[in-house]
Amino acid sequence: MDFDKVVKSRFSVRKFYSKKPDWRDILDAIDFASKIPLAGGIPSVKFILIDEEDKIIALKEAAQQDFIQTAHYVVVVVSDPKDVVRSYDEFGEVYVRQQAGAAIEQFLLKLVDVGLGGCWVGAFVESQVKTILKIPENSYVEAIIPIGYPFGKPLRKKYPDLDRITYFNKYGQKQMKPKRKVEGL
Repeated sequence: MDFDKVVKSRFSVRKFYSKKPDWRDILDAIDFASKIPLAGGIPSVKFILIDEEDKIIALKEAAQQDFIQTAHYVVVVVSDPKDVVRSYDEFGEVYVRQQAGAAIEQFLLKLVDVGLGGCWVGAFVESQVKTILKIPENSYVEAIIPIGYPFGKPLRKKYPDLDRITYFNKYGQKQMKPKRKVEGL
């Protein structure tokens, strides 16, 4: 699919068809998501692909979002900050979170490219998710992403106008200043 079309087609999917996706398509999306910028070339993002119904139900309860249970697969994105923090001290924490955001977005875009959809769930009880999936205490649970074939289309997607989110040369400057004319030319 054309990149512009993929980006414009992506939406948060909270209702799925009953048809079970091919797990290899999800692995393809995970592989794609691993191709992100890495601080110092140090990867920190991990993906847990879940298809066990009892774990999916437990994740639904940890997030208190019922639609998670309707997915055949759920991916939980985890960051392990140890190596990045060792190299970059307190900045490593920021870099780890940036890497996770980039990986999650690339993952969601690739899902669209292969005909699937998902929803980036960021509200959950992290300690419960760690217990369910035996995630080490020093790691961060970044997202729960239920995956399936999208049922329906979004009602309406509204994005901010470019002039509301873009500044030039400094925060708050709404226009690109014209270059000054040099005298004598």
